Amino acid sequence: MLHKKKVLLIDKPFGWSSADVVRLLKRKLKPRKIGHAGTLDPRATGLLIILLDEATKRFAEFQKLPKVYEAEIEFGLETDTYDSEGQIVAEYSGDFLLDKNNLEKELKEVVGKQPQTPPLFSAVKIKGQRAYDLARAGKDFVLEPKMIEVYEACLLESTARSAKVRFAVSSGTYIRSLAHDLGRKMGVGAYLKNLRRITIGDYQVADAKKVEDFE
Repeated sequence: MLHKKKVLLIDKPFGWSSADVVRLLKRKLKPRKIGHAGTLDPRATGLLIILLDEATKRFAEFQKLPKVYEAEIEFGLETDTYDSEGQIVAEYSGDFLLDKNNLEKELKEVVGKQPQTPPLFSAVKIKGQRAYDLARAGKDFVLEPKMIEVYEACLLESTARSAKVRFAVSSGTYIRSLAHDLGRKMGVGAYLKNLRRITIGDYQVADAKKVEDFE
């Protein structure tokens, strides 16, 4: 029985929030306690770990696990959220074609420990308020950088203006910030168009259930 498992792997579909998945499973499985270990934005897909009952005590353990993502990055534009949900704030005015060799060179430079400033439109709390709420309200505020580590940044495929990249990163890393910074380094700007989480620690999305399995 699915409800007997205390750790569930879910392949979160596009358009669902992580909280939507939790609400569905709470209604269907009726656990005493339930939560997820690592939020995925509604526009992102892929592996979401759901903890049930006594497994919820292991939340911090799962949160610390490294993660692997496949990211589709669009070059030539920047958005205020660093992803496809935001408003366009900058557009490269000239014609360009992505240079694969330069892109691979810049990706190699991304690997390693480094400070990363979270996007203004993020869930980071500032004096009890979410950064995205402050940003939407037009408030001025500063987010402090924190140390992250990129273990791998591998180009999977590329076109004239887009690239698909696999990132293996430490917990807490914002892939859309990596995409935004990569666009700056390439001199044309970029934003995160699509994102899929492939692994969390040793857990694989290939082993995950679909939400349809529970509906």
